[in-house]
Amino acid sequence: MKILTIHNKYKFRGGEDESRESEDSLLVANGHSVEQLVFDNSIIGGIRAVRAGLEASWSQSSYNLTRQRIADLKPDVVDIHNFFPLASPSVHYAAHALGVPIVQTLHNFRLLCPGATFYREGAVCEDCTSHAVPWPGVVHGCYRGSRAQTAAVAGMIGVHRLLRTWQRAVTTFIAVSEFAKGKFVEHGFPASRITVKPNFVLDPGSAGEGGDDLLFVGRLAVEKGIGTMLEAMELVNPAVRLKIAGDGPLADKVAAAAGRNPRIQYLGRVPQKKALELMGASRFVLVPSEWYETFGRVAAESFSRGTPVIASGIGAIAEIVEDGRTGFLYRPGDPHDLARAINRAFAMEDGLAEMRREARREYERKYTAARGYGLMLEIYEEAIARTSASRRTSAVLN
Repeated sequence: MKILTIHNKYKFRGGEDESRESEDSLLVANGHSVEQLVFDNSIIGGIRAVRAGLEASWSQSSYNLTRQRIADLKPDVVDIHNFFPLASPSVHYAAHALGVPIVQTLHNFRLLCPGATFYREGAVCEDCTSHAVPWPGVVHGCYRGSRAQTAAVAGMIGVHRLLRTWQRAVTTFIAVSEFAKGKFVEHGFPASRITVKPNFVLDPGSAGEGGDDLLFVGRLAVEKGIGTMLEAMELVNPAVRLKIAGDGPLADKVAAAAGRNPRIQYLGRVPQKKALELMGASRFVLVPSEWYETFGRVAAESFSRGTPVIASGIGAIAEIVEDGRTGFLYRPGDPHDLARAINRAFAMEDGLAEMRREARREYERKYTAARGYGLMLEIYEEAIARTSASRRTSAVLN
């Protein structure tokens, strides 16, 4: 199969960039031809930032580039990941105009929420979903704290809601969890064209040996529950130790907490390989998110090392972690309930080995590269068949 993947890279590398590259590599490893059309946000700055905002709804240059690339490559399918802001939805129309099946992965909630997170001022927020143009997000400056930049995102959402772009110009959507699919269906996306395919994690080879510490790996930001995590560490059994690996806006707050509390160790940003080693050598991995994660990559990675997870019961992460089998859940944003879950986890002895085995089994059932590849191929084949059927119907009608 010949696949063209389209992706708008972020200025700061994130999970979507990693997922796209991993999928492309997996397809190539299985004998497929993969060509990439990559837009890069690192070029945005100064006057280019103004232009990017103006073209977020439609970029004629991106349309022309995409149409030419498709004409040259003649791919069987176009797989679009992130398109904001440089690519714009014009890339969907370029592929649609040439009759190529279009697969769009819903990595985040950008098509429903200007901030892409359903999170504002420390709480879950879905205010914009009830408006044709998501103006509440503009009022609150939900995208990067800027009303002007948020207006560009809101304009893109409103224009393409009006044009029904997502109903007309996408063959198949990929949601990375049942929770994420449910949110898109709730807000008007066609359930019949959304397929759930969790992100896969490359097999580290075996489960880890475990250890005595709790571990957090991820971005140090408010929505990730960092404040709740640090507060809970003041309430837990004094024997509990926490390692924190990552970077972000709250790095100084984490460093200060580590300076005050000798049971907290701040490691800073660590490479992916080191993060997996730390997971395998931990008693539990903590995922305290307070927003709607569309997936829960850290939890899947932790399972690959056989390490159970303590997680907030919100969004997709509550779907991934089964309380009492592969980890423990607690009420999001509640440091006392998190402290209770941590104490429960660190008090268990006889059941810990079985919980580690269940975590690894869960990875092997749901999050391996082999399963991810199989699902990906099914989605592509279904998109191609759907497009062929649509062509036949159009031919009959004409």
